[in-house]
Amino acid sequence: MREARHGLVMGKFYPFHSGHQALIRAALRECDAVTVQVLGATVETIPLDVRADWIRQEHPTARVVSAMDDAPVDFDSPSAWDAHMVVIEQLLDAPVDVVYTSDPYGEELARRLGARWRRVDAGRADVPVSGTAIRADVAGHWHELPAPVRAWFVQRIVLVGAESTGTTTLASALADALGTDWVPEYGRTHSAIRDGGLETPWRSDEFDLILDRQIALEADAARRIPSPVLVCDTDALATVLWHERYVGPAPERMWRRARAHAPRAYILTGDEIPFVQDGMRDGEHIRHDMQDRFRAVLRDQPVPWIEVRGTVEERVAQAATFTRERMADALAIGPSLEELGHRVAQERKSRT
Repeated sequence: MREARHGLVMGKFYPFHSGHQALIRAALRECDAVTVQVLGATVETIPLDVRADWIRQEHPTARVVSAMDDAPVDFDSPSAWDAHMVVIEQLLDAPVDVVYTSDPYGEELARRLGARWRRVDAGRADVPVSGTAIRADVAGHWHELPAPVRAWFVQRIVLVGAESTGTTTLASALADALGTDWVPEYGRTHSAIRDGGLETPWRSDEFDLILDRQIALEADAARRIPSPVLVCDTDALATVLWHERYVGPAPERMWRRARAHAPRAYILTGDEIPFVQDGMRDGEHIRHDMQDRFRAVLRDQPVPWIEVRGTVEERVAQAATFTRERMADALAIGPSLEELGHRVAQERKSRT
């Protein structure tokens, strides 16, 4: 038996961060059962189910529940408290023994639930982070976000191009320039290990496998990279085009997956550089036709793209500038209900 039967952790988790983790871990250490309530508002831009899933991934032994709560965030208002308590009590499946918070509102919440208040890290001295600070600068607080949260925020920049146009060289160099990691092309690995070698005709199901493995590599990298941008050497759309080259028109299921897995931006590597045969490439005779196909498909889809040409250094400079422009508003999070309330109050005050 632990110190208490049932602990409650409550918040917006907008977004979920290391301070929230400290609260939940304290509750899990001290209570037989822990409920985490995720209370969102309709004005907020991170979906409620996404926030709840983040917590379930990181704390699978907690009971995570969620609901919309558009009542004003005013801890001095008894009527606002009454409105919040309707939502909070509906989400409970058992009486609460201990309420865990860092902020002072926990005292009143515990009183209303007939529970004890356990204040964890008062003033955030141990984990000096807040949702407000993270919303203002996600990249600057990247190290405070748990792995599933980082994965959700990560923006993919995908390099594509015909054979021997320098995608791999640029992927590595661009990642270095941006201070991040890059994901290699799984299709090349599969080409080296496939049954029958390169002389055996390709099958459609091999491209399903390549697509699955490529997306899995991206998902793994997104949880551990040191910055919000992930450079990828190819993606699902490129896999569809290589299916066209080796098998024929790709099935609609592959096109659907490519559309559903669109990145932040594409960078097409130019085909003006000399062709280099490394023993795994078809040859220069198909390179320009494939490059034209990439251009046509990129023109016909909604994701921003650019074609880079020149030396490696020139390509990196073009690609880095393009990427930073695309990332400028990529991590924007809408204000919380509380922040909107403060803005309205200040606007009213300024008018009077």
